[in-house]
Amino acid sequence: MSGRLVICPTPIGNLEDVTLRVLAALREADVLACEDTRRTRKLLARYGVGARLVSYHEHNEHRRAAELVQRIQSGETVALVSDSGMPLVSDPGFELVRACVASGLAVEVLPGPSAPVAALVASALPSDSWRFVGFLPRRRGELRRTLSELGATLVAFESARRVPATLALAAEIDPEREVAVCRELTKAHEEIVRGSAAKLAARYATSPPRGEVVLVLAPREAPEGGTGGPRALEALARLVEDAGARPRAAASVVAELTGGGANALYREYLAARDDASEPEREERQTPPTGGVGGPR
Repeated sequence: MSGRLVICPTPIGNLEDVTLRVLAALREADVLACEDTRRTRKLLARYGVGARLVSYHEHNEHRRAAELVQRIQSGETVALVSDSGMPLVSDPGFELVRACVASGLAVEVLPGPSAPVAALVASALPSDSWRFVGFLPRRRGELRRTLSELGATLVAFESARRVPATLALAAEIDPEREVAVCRELTKAHEEIVRGSAAKLAARYATSPPRGEVVLVLAPREAPEGGTGGPRALEALARLVEDAGARPRAAASVVAELTGGGANALYREYLAARDDASEPEREERQTPPTGGVGGPR
């Protein structure tokens, strides 16, 4: 008789945020697959849970997923947790869930803490349509494209030391765009700072925030006479690169088709091209200490 996989979200900061259902699942599981056994043991010790642990992280995910599927097929119940938050959301677990589904095994997902959702609600920005992008791109050109997307609130993890540069670029794109910097969610030093991109860029220019950060940016609307959005920019790039068209002439064609402004589109294309040509700066991002529901 086959067992099942239970996805168990864990606190993103405050250990009291664990749910009763998650604690019950952790007690009943035959084995706990966890990102960092040391971190998980702290949670288990807090609630007197005894369990058999195996490591499951990005470096052994493929091999371990096959082993866990065999365990479940033999009738065991496997609980999957990450360091914090919901497994699979910027954390390991995708391969295991896919393998279980492909093998016809039961997968149960329990609700629980999630940093992106907590930040979205705390930001006081529109939540009817939003997009979570995980960690923001490190290359300036890719970051510009992500921050320039239209139509939905943007939620993202960002390294604390990169926040000043990211906010500066957001202010360059749209200085009046509303932004929330959500820091250390559910922890003792939780802080939500709201304001325009320009205001927050100035605030953090010389003093980056500390701890784990989630950025929330209000939906960006295409300005009158604007570019027509990222898709218009992509279409222009394809025309230039694939057909060998002159950038200014191609911008006029794309602008006519998308309803954007040719001059603005041409300037944005040149800026994106210049950003992409910059050599990538080698930066080591501090490994996340949070998990699925929290920035790493």
